[in-house]
Amino acid sequence: MTKPSRLEILVVVLILSVAIFFRFYHLDQTPPGLYPDEAMNGSNALIANATGDYKIFYTENNGREGLFINLQAFSVKLFGIHPWALRGVSAAIGVLTVLGLYLLVRELFERRIAALCAFLLAISFWHVNFSRIGFRAIMVPLILVYLYYFLWRGLKTGHWFHYFIAGLLTGLGFYTYTAYRVAPLITIIVFINYWWYVKRTFSHENYTHARMQLIRGFCLLMITAFFVALPMGIFVLWHPDQITPQSYLSVFGQADPIKALWDSVIRTLGMFSFVGDGNQRHNIAGAPMLGWPLGVLFIIGFFKELGHWLSRKHGAFSPVHTLLFSWFF
Repeated sequence: MTKPSRLEILVVVLILSVAIFFRFYHLDQTPPGLYPDEAMNGSNALIANATGDYKIFYTENNGREGLFINLQAFSVKLFGIHPWALRGVSAAIGVLTVLGLYLLVRELFERRIAALCAFLLAISFWHVNFSRIGFRAIMVPLILVYLYYFLWRGLKTGHWFHYFIAGLLTGLGFYTYTAYRVAPLITIIVFINYWWYVKRTFSHENYTHARMQLIRGFCLLMITAFFVALPMGIFVLWHPDQITPQSYLSVFGQADPIKALWDSVIRTLGMFSFVGDGNQRHNIAGAPMLGWPLGVLFIIGFFKELGHWLSRKHGAFSPVHTLLFSWFF
């Protein structure tokens, strides 16, 4: 990565200032009160502070990974018992995610695209909204942008430190939110694709060296992730009765899984540019995640880059596109 210029630093500071404003302005007033899930987090945080028992998994309220609640407990201990002390954790995570997205996109592409992406996330209603309520789901984008930033740095430089941090974040993600559990599959797909890319691109001597770097890096990442995630794994094995079954969240738990899967896919794809979530806690009811004209540009860019990714003329299945599309799907 090239050293940032003063102009680039200024641009990043301005983008982060916008992100901070949208996430912290009148956080004590908007949204008013606490949602039930937030209140349950606050109750667990108060008990944890009073007893010193900071859990890796809180079994109440259908079960929740503990990292976010423990961060909220620290915030409450530091700032006092206020709703904004719970939500301030989400707001800080939201700002850090904007910075992480800038770093990742700069690594994958270049600084102008990175600045545009970071700015759009800074003002995104979806991300601003979830940055202002105390739900642990806000941690998943944070973990992923930094995970793939350090993974990409590791693939490019071969430095063990980047793989180690990527492994640390991979394991830490299991303490954040249910949806994260599929993320390691993305990492595996990227490694396989990058191996194939190196084999096609490098000479025999360089390929042998690059292959060994990839193997060492992948092993370090996976071993680090394993030991970081081990306490959660042990908890699941020793307390299966405390992990509330969440089959009702899965399409395979429905009466007609095929129909449920199709319906889920259509609704999820449609939320970007056509019709979004109707829950006003999460969204302006029914509004697409990307407003006009971003929704149209998203569709055009998606199919343009999908064609680029699959085109043999441009080198089929480039690692950058593999990361983006495997992450998306």
